[in-house]
Amino acid sequence: MTKRSVSRRNLLYAGTAGFMGLSLPDFYAARAVASESVAEQTAAAIGRAKSCILLFMWGGPAHQDTWDMKPKAPREIRGEFQPISTKVPDIQICEHFPLLAQRTDQLAIIRSLTHTNVDHTPSTHFLLTGQPPPPTSDLRMDWPSMGSVLSRLGRGRPPLPPFVSMRPKVPGDVPRFVEESHGQFAGWLGPVYDPLTIDANPNDVSYRVGDFDPPQGVIRERIDSRKSLLAMLETRSHDLAPMRNMERHYERAFALMNSAEAKGAFDLTQERPEMRERYGMNPHGQSVLQARRLIERGVSLVTVFWPNDGIKNVSVYWDTHSRNFVDLKERLMPVADRAFSALLDDLKDRGLLDETLVIWTGEFGRTPRIGQRNSDAGAGADGRDHWPGCFTSVLAGGGIRGGQCYGASDRYAAYPASNAVRPMDLVATVYAALGVPQHLELRDQQSRPMVICPGEPLLTLFS
Repeated sequence: MTKRSVSRRNLLYAGTAGFMGLSLPDFYAARAVASESVAEQTAAAIGRAKSCILLFMWGGPAHQDTWDMKPKAPREIRGEFQPISTKVPDIQICEHFPLLAQRTDQLAIIRSLTHTNVDHTPSTHFLLTGQPPPPTSDLRMDWPSMGSVLSRLGRGRPPLPPFVSMRPKVPGDVPRFVEESHGQFAGWLGPVYDPLTIDANPNDVSYRVGDFDPPQGVIRERIDSRKSLLAMLETRSHDLAPMRNMERHYERAFALMNSAEAKGAFDLTQERPEMRERYGMNPHGQSVLQARRLIERGVSLVTVFWPNDGIKNVSVYWDTHSRNFVDLKERLMPVADRAFSALLDDLKDRGLLDETLVIWTGEFGRTPRIGQRNSDAGAGADGRDHWPGCFTSVLAGGGIRGGQCYGASDRYAAYPASNAVRPMDLVATVYAALGVPQHLELRDQQSRPMVICPGEPLLTLFS
């Protein structure tokens, strides 16, 4: 083992707090790489986005009961809901999205997404990475999530990490499939580019994020002594350049632990009560508010997964195998309508909407026919099964031109009738909006060049 490798390993374990399963300095060392790539991708910008909030409606929203209604189809296809007019004369959406109906001038509704995987946890990989899921259950073999790619490119503004994932948990013995979903981490890029994952429920009065606190039992004097140890090691090192680089990473790590801004970003009590109410006093609404607080403080991408709300019935998340219309009307759509609308208004009021891309999507849609079986899970007489053949995603902000629909489904909302969009095209569009060059190559841990997303961006969506 070389002297350099020994000194680096000693430094990595010289006593900093753990962060995302790694040391804080290792995390900051990752942020220092790829400066040339950053310059290249900045020159390639199409959109105006500096950051992104991904609202992931885990479970698969019924597209024909939300954004892509078919009022002229037979009842067993069209369902129980009625379309309503919106702010854009030729766009109609579901009656249970009344707030979003008044904001369609800010939305680009893509009604022709399609892929072929009917299972939840693999199909998330399509939407989070732009690539088909690998034939393995090992999350480390996944392609990197969009936020991990941004981390690799050095995005974000210290002291907060560039990529955060909100996965609020609620008490109770309920399925937690989100944790098993593919594509949410850095995959083969390595764990240093994983998100800061927050499983705490921001709607709880006791909500806090502890990753910025020193480990239990580590007091200020011990932290100061470790900083002194690092300084001593640097003076004795014969390889000063890496040592100085690592010291800078340690300084930023210590700064994060001491940062009032970092800790304050997770203090939702700093928000006015009426603002919190606008988003909705529930796990999803407060997670979306938390996402806004993070991106305005320099986080590059925040993923907000829909929480399992603890209701023990046959329909959890947006996975409405049964009770499709009851749950959409009472449990799902009002919460999503309120939070998404509040986010759009809040970003616009703060002057952040033009530079913040917002994505609303699930991993697939639901079957055209009520009660139709298309997976092992099946569907009850009042439900819809998984359906990747056609579904809807929605974009706003970040240089996207609102007031438009892209693509169309057929008369039963079963398959694209025009302008079919692959998930890799959607992700390529997100990268274009964020200034990441098309067909960007990054090297995996075996130093093999890998095209991150081979899709084609939907350039007509941009202003």
